[in-house]
Amino acid sequence: MSSIYNFKKIQVVPSADDFLDIVLSKTQRKTPTVIHKNYKISRIRNFYMRKVKFTQDSFDEKLKMMLDDFPRLENVHPFYADLMNVLYDKDHYKLALGQINTARHLIGQVAKDYVRLLKFGDSLYRCKQLKRAALGRMATIMKRQKDSLAYLEQVRQHLARLPSIDPNTRTLLVCGYPNVGKSSFMNKVTRADVDVQPYAFTTKSLFVGHMDYRYLRWQVIDTPGILDHPLEDRNTIEMQSITAMAHLRACILYFMDLSEQCGYSVADQVRLFHSIKPLFANKPIMLIISKIDTRRPEDLSPEERALVEEIINEEGVEVAQLSCHTEEGVMDARNKACDKLLQSRVEIKMKGQKINDVLNKLHLTQPQARDDMVR
Repeated sequence: MSSIYNFKKIQVVPSADDFLDIVLSKTQRKTPTVIHKNYKISRIRNFYMRKVKFTQDSFDEKLKMMLDDFPRLENVHPFYADLMNVLYDKDHYKLALGQINTARHLIGQVAKDYVRLLKFGDSLYRCKQLKRAALGRMATIMKRQKDSLAYLEQVRQHLARLPSIDPNTRTLLVCGYPNVGKSSFMNKVTRADVDVQPYAFTTKSLFVGHMDYRYLRWQVIDTPGILDHPLEDRNTIEMQSITAMAHLRACILYFMDLSEQCGYSVADQVRLFHSIKPLFANKPIMLIISKIDTRRPEDLSPEERALVEEIINEEGVEVAQLSCHTEEGVMDARNKACDKLLQSRVEIKMKGQKINDVLNKLHLTQPQARDDMVR
């Protein structure tokens, strides 16, 4: 996990001016600095050619390292690719990296051209001017990348703060309207300390907590609340939830607050479930009825109960009731969800091609009964 998606290891991107200072001071330190008056012209040419080549190599090395550090959207898991598109805009990100790569090639071309000219330098003055022109043109190319470098540094800082989500591990994904008790549940079942407040959109990004169940490591992802409106109207905060639901192979825990303390009616919450249901395809789903210390399903009016029954009667949906305030049913809901996901993962593996190779190697022997005693 850490090797594939460890965005914290991306090195700091210096500003254009700092970049020039780093490279030019390195050239000054690492190459000879004095020309004696009895040097032949061939030696003077080599002296300046070496400076130009060394500067180009330094630029190339640093820029290549920067390009290799940043994740390629084609090579990362679709969840991270989509999350980066939501947070930073895929086109802007690719454009910035493309401009840095172009600058790298241009600097290489400038060095090549000036080294060729330096071979024909006929005096110390001419060689020195050619070297100055070469370094000056390289510096101008880098200064033009000022905005791209500043943007990439902002992306790097933000990437480093993203939670380390492993898209392939056992995952419980908590979703629903704002203020229905998602973060409170997360705090009860994991050691995560997510901020809980009595207003909407307290959780503004994805939070990850870890727990153990049946000697296995699980991650629980708390998503920001989502509202029931078309996809194109959703903001960046909501789109993070949508991305997680679409791409992570997880057990979905859809939270409903029947007490309506969250500010949304039962009908609204049922509508949201049906609106985002296409994202739950082929994933185990659990309907979690929260805050049962204030209102239970039995207390609903017949119309509201019919709406909730509509969800419960759908194929593959299990229901659990809990109250984070009194801690009633919290662990039962967690255990049910974990068992449901484990069962689903086994079923998926049974449908795959690899299972036949394994089953062919297994042979189950049944010992013959030696008497009538039940053992």
